[in-house]
Amino acid sequence: MKKKEDEPKKGAPAYMNTYGDMMTLLLTFFVLLFSMSTVDVAKFKALVASFEGAAGILTGGETVQENTNMLGNGINQYPTKKKTNNSETDNNAKKDEGIQKLKESLQTYVDEKNLTNKVEIQQDGDEVIIRFDDILLFDSGKADIKPGAIPVLNTLGVKLQNYLSSGYRLRFEGHTDNRPIKTAQFKSNWYLSAARAIAVTEFFVNEMEFNPAHISTEGFGEHNPIATNNTPEGRAMNRRVEIKISKDNIENLEK
Repeated sequence: MKKKEDEPKKGAPAYMNTYGDMMTLLLTFFVLLFSMSTVDVAKFKALVASFEGAAGILTGGETVQENTNMLGNGINQYPTKKKTNNSETDNNAKKDEGIQKLKESLQTYVDEKNLTNKVEIQQDGDEVIIRFDDILLFDSGKADIKPGAIPVLNTLGVKLQNYLSSGYRLRFEGHTDNRPIKTAQFKSNWYLSAARAIAVTEFFVNEMEFNPAHISTEGFGEHNPIATNNTPEGRAMNRRVEIKISKDNIENLEK
């Protein structure tokens, strides 16, 4: 009797199962790496083309849209138009208008009272500066406000109050020339400049009820000149007290 031949085993060889599992795990691994990375569109297209040439798969349209943004976690985000904050733009325009009106109001008063040689109103970028000559406010080497300067400070203070917002900030600065001073009251120009700035600050706080929490006071001594100290005229310009108001503290119209 003829021996019966062994029937061939059906299906793929056993090693193919292990091989297929390994390839699946590798593919999953690279897909995870891809999903967590930033997509380079050109490189991704090259990768797709290599798959198409090798296996004839993944045909069709583009996989990644060029007009999308890839977030760090691989999520596509379609671009949105940047919204213009109209309210912020309008607010800045109002502040620009307000600071210009404040400057004009202060300058009008100075011109009417013939104080142009003693009080300077200047706009420096987003700030209005009220600059007082020391002769108007103080005697030489002193930090007591002259009685004749009180009406000027009072009127300018009222005009400021008409424009300041509820959260205003004011800076009071004292400056001197470079001639040294050493008296029983003031050991240096720093002490003198600080005392003069404090004197003007206290007037606005005590007499005009400005909020002290919204005010800063600084004394610079001779270290921030605006003119040469080699001439009497230059030294006179450097001896000054300044009040600085930024446009962020200004409201558009007088109350």
